[in-house]
Amino acid sequence: MNSPRAGLRFAAVVFGIICLGHLWRLLGHVDVRISQLNIPEWPSVAAVIGAGLISVWLWRLSMKLDRA
Repeated sequence: MNSPRAGLRFAAVVFGIICLGHLWRLLGHVDVRISQLNIPEWPSVAAVIGAGLISVWLWRLSMKLDRA
């Protein structure tokens, strides 16, 4: 488990799950409430884009390590 490739792939999967969770919130119009504060949906849009891009980037980086 000391492989950089395994670490990059694990991180890519974690970010992918985060991306899917926020996408589920957006598509299902799930309300998030903390105490009396409603959290708007726009942070989930940013999270889908950010986590999705990081996930793809890490996965592609791990693929480059396979070729090296």
